[in-house]
Amino acid sequence: MFKAPKWFTDVIAPFAEMFTRPTWINAQTLLVGSILAPHKRTVSALLTLLGLSDEAGFARFHRFLSRANWSPLQGSRLLLGQLLAAFVPDGPLLIGLDDTLERRRGKKIAARGIYRDPVRSSHGHFVKASGLRWLSLMLLAPIPQAGRVWALPFLTALVPSSRYSQIQGKRHRTLTDMAYGLLRLVQRWLPERKIIVLADGGFAVQEWLARLRSAQPITVITRLRLDAALYDLPPPRTSGQIGRPRLRGARQPSLAARLHTPDIGWIKTRIQHWYGELGREVEWCSGTALWYHSARKSVYGRWVMVRDPLGRFHTQVLFCTDPEISADDILNWFPMRWQVEVTFEESRAHLGVETGRGWAAPTIARTTPLLLGLFSIVTLLAQRLWSQGSVEIRASAWYSKTLPTFSDALATVRRVLWRLPTFAVSRSSQDTVKVPRQVFERMSDALCYAA
Repeated sequence: MFKAPKWFTDVIAPFAEMFTRPTWINAQTLLVGSILAPHKRTVSALLTLLGLSDEAGFARFHRFLSRANWSPLQGSRLLLGQLLAAFVPDGPLLIGLDDTLERRRGKKIAARGIYRDPVRSSHGHFVKASGLRWLSLMLLAPIPQAGRVWALPFLTALVPSSRYSQIQGKRHRTLTDMAYGLLRLVQRWLPERKIIVLADGGFAVQEWLARLRSAQPITVITRLRLDAALYDLPPPRTSGQIGRPRLRGARQPSLAARLHTPDIGWIKTRIQHWYGELGREVEWCSGTALWYHSARKSVYGRWVMVRDPLGRFHTQVLFCTDPEISADDILNWFPMRWQVEVTFEESRAHLGVETGRGWAAPTIARTTPLLLGLFSIVTLLAQRLWSQGSVEIRASAWYSKTLPTFSDALATVRRVLWRLPTFAVSRSSQDTVKVPRQVFERMSDALCYAA
């Protein structure tokens, strides 16, 4: 293993406590290989890239995923601590929550199931795919050099299919069950921080929202249907009143009906970042209501209905389980959730998610979370390098950009690593090949930006 520079060790050194010394050496080797690899992230591909294809003890690198004794949860906690120290040292903790499908086939992959493919499906076209379902928590953090918020994964868990749970003789944990457990875990790690979760409409489940608001509250901002049943809070009991306490107040007009109310009072505002657009003007109105289902499945919060004056997108409603949060904050925070989808796509394009070939249960449970966590580690490494010098941005005649993206962050880290003595090379002079600088730069660009 090469001697790592300070900018590299400052980021990865905290993870050493998770491993024994031999396992830590293997972990660093696989980490460097995963960053430099241009395509697949199989163990064999990483070893070949690092010049270790003749390594007789190659099996120890496979055992790192399948048998080595180390805790992914401990790694998630350490990674979150570094992300907070680097990007969000104080203030509320904005967490993007979403699930994604890793398309995999094979009889030995027991935890796989048949799910709706969100990438290939549309409103009028339903596509099913075989694969593994992952639930990921990502820190929504501002990246100074990028000039925007990135979604940085720090905790990812497998959500097995119901068929797999039946085979194992275990109670099946739904997606919301897993989400509840992971969020409570993060709350135990950071009891002093206020947690605000941004989730899509698939998590607009009343019972789940109510559970998160009980005891130690966790705030959730999600989408709400226009036909949701909204009520006032129950009136206070009067002296001498008999009968059981009321669970809800008067029924409020439906959100769909409010759209046609002339005196609803739309307010114009400009959102700094609105799904890729800068300075987008929208109109909104807001109120508080009890989203009622039953005594245990009702949640009180603030709704915000937002519409486009130009009519480019359909009117949508956001619901926040903390009525004290202002509508302006809700409107500025919720579009950040789109960065979660961007991270999933970038991880597939640049970090080899869905290219793994392991089938052992421990290997499956570790590989994809590690690759998603690699997105955050690369961001931390690039931030160290960017703070020391200028930011290199790749542009072309057909694609002009002024701010770096994740591909630029990955290329920045790769360029520096390629300059280090990563590989065992011959010192013999006859092995030296002179390459024109122009050709070398083109080769370097192809390696660092390969997807």
